[in-house]
Amino acid sequence: MLKSIEGNFDHPEVNQLLKKHFIELRAASPEGSAHVLDIPGLKVKSIKFWSLWRNNQLIGCGALKFLDKYHGEFKSIRVHDDFRGKGYGIQVINHLIDEAQKLKIKRLSIETGAGKFFYPARKLFDKCGFKACAPFAHYKDDVNSLYLTKLLYNI
Repeated sequence: MLKSIEGNFDHPEVNQLLKKHFIELRAASPEGSAHVLDIPGLKVKSIKFWSLWRNNQLIGCGALKFLDKYHGEFKSIRVHDDFRGKGYGIQVINHLIDEAQKLKIKRLSIETGAGKFFYPARKLFDKCGFKACAPFAHYKDDVNSLYLTKLLYNI
């Protein structure tokens, strides 16, 4: 069973994972198409962040940004390299969905890259029931981005 901790950005392992995530996503996305948040960007009041642990080992992390009262956006979902390809991505997503439901979120959305680097993420979101949608919130049409959404409750 995974243990979640809310808002522990300053834990050295969490900090290192987020920095690696930021660097890799910036490198994989063309200028103007990278929407990854750095650590200060994740610390704003409209975002809740969790790290997930198993036996004191960091599995991964993820965040939920409130776009409005009932619409949330996933941000900074990352599985530690030691746990990739072992089913932990779904556990991270399911944890975030559970947290969103507790917060009465009715719709979850995500922006992800359209390139080859982002294929595992797109595959994971598809497996979790996310479907393609139009750009939402501040996003615009971009050939380098895909937009996905999932309805949790009828609005």
